[in-house]
Amino acid sequence: MQELITIRTSSKNGLYDITRQVSEVVQKSGIREGLVSVYVQGATAAIMIQENWDDSVQKDVIRLLSQLIPAGVWEHDRQDNNGDAHLKAGLVGPGETIPVTDGKMGLSTWQNIFLCEFDGPRQQRKVMVTVTGT
Repeated sequence: MQELITIRTSSKNGLYDITRQVSEVVQKSGIREGLVSVYVQGATAAIMIQENWDDSVQKDVIRLLSQLIPAGVWEHDRQDNNGDAHLKAGLVGPGETIPVTDGKMGLSTWQNIFLCEFDGPRQQRKVMVTVTGT
């Protein structure tokens, strides 16, 4: 089964928890044992599994990436001023794969799935969720 999730983002850089939406696709699929692939379309966004106890980890991720990859110093900035967004997205990566066991995602208590926005805000980010298995 495959389903497209659309997410609206509200800031230039931010992490958006999409665990509930992905879980709903897994449940709809009827797959009991298998894998769920979560993939964001676009070259300036990424997918990350991270803690969601509070927003401190998400803020720390954004701060770290901003320190490692500052804005405004890249060759690509001469084209559309988002060189840092491309580099952040490439570093984090466009997707994650999560095991499905007994019809549920195999995430631990503290793991959630995040869409990472590095070039927002955007009216819509498209995230492809693919569930395979039996």
